[in-house]
Amino acid sequence: VPSAHAGAMAGEGKKFVGKEPVRLWCKGAILGYKRGKTNQYNNTSLIKIDGVNERSAVDFYLGKRIAYVYKAKREIDGSKFRVIWGKVCRPHGNSGVVRAKFRKNLPPKSIGGRGRGMLYPSNV
Repeated sequence: VPSAHAGAMAGEGKKFVGKEPVRLWCKGAILGYKRGKTNQYNNTSLIKIDGVNERSAVDFYLGKRIAYVYKAKREIDGSKFRVIWGKVCRPHGNSGVVRAKFRKNLPPKSIGGRGRGMLYPSNV
């Protein structure tokens, strides 16, 4: 699975190997919160990582960090960008969706947005 993310998209990333830029994270979509029929549990978010389509492929990402990067109005330390960090804790279903717990619960505005799946800490 990690080899699927080795190729980089042009114009993204800061590190260069040869002449092609390399992205050191994989894209993910924030689907919503863990929920049942009547109850919603805001302390666990569901993330769909691009290129992960089955439960067995999730094993590589268990324990990896996820960052939700958003832009705020007020500058802090010279930047308007803020980050909420989380960690992949387990699979959710059989289609490659993962459950992640964030340090602070993700805001409802994040649903449908993008998350960055960092490729560390490494288990290899």
